[in-house]
Formats: sequence, C-alpha cells, structure tokens
Amino acid sequence: MLPRRPIAALAATTLALTLASCSSEEEGTGIVVTTNILGDVTSRIVGDEAPVTVLMPPDTDPHSFAISAREAATLENADLVVHNGLGLEEGVARNVAAAEEAGVPALEVGAGVDPLPYTSDESEGEPDPHFWTDPARVGLAVDLIAERVIEEVDGVDADTVRANAEAYAAEVDELDAWMGEEFAALPAESRRLVTNHHVFGYLADRYGFEVIGAVIPSGTTLASPSTSDLKDLSVAVAEAGVSAVFADSSQPDRLATVMAEETGVEIEVIPLHSESLSREGGGAETYLEMMRANTEAITAGLRDD
Repeated sequence: MLPRRPIAALAATTLALTLASCSSEEEGTGIVVTTNILGDVTSRIVGDEAPVTVLMPPDTDPHSFAISAREAATLENADLVVHNGLGLEEGVARNVAAAEEAGVPALEVGAGVDPLPYTSDESEGEPDPHFWTDPARVGLAVDLIAERVIEEVDGVDADTVRANAEAYAAEVDELDAWMGEEFAALPAESRRLVTNHHVFGYLADRYGFEVIGAVIPSGTTLASPSTSDLKDLSVAVAEAGVSAVFADSSQPDRLATVMAEETGVEIEVIPLHSESLSREGGGAETYLEMMRANTEAITAGLRDD
C-alpha cells in the first residue's frame, strides 16, 4: 500500500503548481509580427535573442487575412507587437487595437518611415502602407524595430540586436544599390507600371518610374473596379504603349487579364510577390529574395517597351 501524502505537503504542491501556471500565463509570448515581410525583417534583427511569432502565412493577402482565437491571445500576451499599420492589415487591425488597449507595446512601422500619400483618385491623400518596395525605407524600419525591441523585450542583449540590425541594414543597402543599377538600365520611357492595385508607389518614387494606373484603383485588394474604371485604364495603357501588367502572385489575375483584353493590344500579365513572401521553394522566401525576384521580373517585362 502506497504511503499517504501529508495534507500540508499536498496543499503546498497544489499551490506551487497554481503559481507556476499563473506565472506561465503572465509571461509574454515574445515578439508578435503581423505580416510575413516584417516578420522576416524582425527575425533577422532579433536573431536568437527572443521568440518571434509571425501571424500572416506565406502567399497571403495582407489586406484580408484573419487570425484564430489562439493567435489573438498570443497577440494580446506579446512583449511587443510589430505591425505594418497605415491600414494594411485590415483583417487584424481590431486585434492589434485590442492588444494595445490591454497595454501591449506596439510598433506601427509604416508610420515611422516617412510614408508617402496615395495619388490614386479613390485613395488620394491617405498614407500608402506599401513602404517595403523602397529598400531605403526598410533601412529606416530596421533601426526602428531594433531600438523598440531593446526597449520593450526583457532579456535581449542590446549589443547583439544592434549588431544584427547593422549587418542586415548593410544587406538592404546592397539590395538598394543593385535595384538602382538594374532599373537604370531601362530607358526612361520604359519605366511605366500598371499593377493589380496601387502597391508600387514607393518603388516608383525611389527609382524614377511612372505609375500609369492600377486595375483596382485603390490601395486595397478588397475594393473592386467599375466597368468605367477598367475602360479608362485600358485607354491609358493603350496610349502609354505599356506591354506588361503586373499582378500580385497571391491574387487572381482575372481582372488584370480582362483589362489587358480591353486595350485591344497584346499585354502580358506578369506575377510579382508584391505583398507577401512565398512558401518554401516559391522564389520569394525572404524580403531580400522577394525584392530581387520582383526587380528581375519588372525589368524583363518592360525591357522591350
């Protein structure tokens, strides 16, 4: 017969387990990042100093993705939330707001990198959230994220985080220089962009492109073009002599294809990884890889204009 445990000892054990459980629930869940692009950047900065949870899966539209109840709980227990902001993550904006209301520190990266306004008719004057198409602004984001991680996340080594950030920023600078050289090889008259929706304003501003228009005349994929929108864009494309339309790889290119057919001239619809990293083997698994792939696709698509 097994010996009976003293009541006092049993009570002490129960209390210890209860306290341990409470302590575990109160511990932060590390750094939670909304988009996979910022998730990659943040992971490079943080390294092994703290856990990084990325909410947005690969090959996903950041405007429409949503999170589970468990992911929402992780968000609300984070040591730091890193989000793009400026209206990008429309499906999780309320979750981020709830976390902030609960006292979770949050960094809205887009607001801190000198955002540009949209110039489209429907979104004119509103801040454009797609800053990552300009590597120079991603360099600013690296510094913002590093310093906020050091400030908010207990236990990280500040020197290590800053060293990681400096090394990664150097890679981003190299990317910027390479993209500039690749785009400079295109004649100025060939640097014209038509996209599925307004996503390359920062790239255009950085490298001297003209944005002819977008199939969806808005900064979000949740909007829909009217028949007159498609007709007006088709006329503009035909007049500009553009031979390629660029559509996000995570979005169906049906509307871009319809618009191309409306022009009466041959227009190629080229997929880009503009708002999401790809799954493994998809050619855009990291931010640096995504931007290089997009640069190659854009230059190849416009080279014969």
